Amino acid sequence: MRIPVIKGIIKRRLLVNFRADPGVVQRLLPQPFRPKLQRGYAVVGICLIRLKQIRPAGLPGAIGISSENAAHRIAVEWAEGGTQRDGVFIPRRDTNAWLNRIAGGRVFPGEHHAAHFSVIDRDGHVDLAMESRDGLVSVKVVGDECAALPVASCFPSLLEASAFFKGGSLGYSVRRNSAKLDGLLLRTLDWRVGALSVTEVWSSYFGDRERFPEGSIEFDHALVMRDLQHEWHRADAPCAVPEAA
Repeated sequence: MRIPVIKGIIKRRLLVNFRADPGVVQRLLPQPFRPKLQRGYAVVGICLIRLKQIRPAGLPGAIGISSENAAHRIAVEWAEGGTQRDGVFIPRRDTNAWLNRIAGGRVFPGEHHAAHFSVIDRDGHVDLAMESRDGLVSVKVVGDECAALPVASCFPSLLEASAFFKGGSLGYSVRRNSAKLDGLLLRTLDWRVGALSVTEVWSSYFGDRERFPEGSIEFDHALVMRDLQHEWHRADAPCAVPEAA
């Protein structure tokens, strides 16, 4: 059985973003994806999201579950039916919720790995650490909410960054032991984004020098979203149309 729509509340969502060498990033992507560029850079990152009242649409919020989740993401674009589409490719998802692990890839798209999260979120200050149970991925982010992006960001303004990531609500991931893609559409019913001034950031996935050689990736900025109604919808796998020679 596949549940068509899941709904709930995004209590907190951090988008921790890095700018990277497009050629390096392209090697990580399956067909038909290519990196979506911002001022010549590929944009990769981690979505760290606390969800509340998650349940199938039509059921009351009181029965919903809460969870902490992490998704390593790459902003992508592709050609489909003569139209350019954009979204994100997700090579890795982690969660502290057993239900997400059991249902992900079965009842609903997107397989998850088990992880432990440690979070302090108080008065605009966030200190978040994540360690996957398999020992392959760790994340650390410390920062404070602020009014603007770093001067060195490849995005000239918070408004432009917001527009870039709002367009990336369609996510795809590869199924375990399969070349097939799972598609998931995040529909945020009200979109509000702020900036996070980061004092410490680490991802073992993006810090892996075999995956990202020295000098090929650099932290760019972080965004924060809070208290948003949202829905998750299944999405069909993309159908690539070969480009003309």
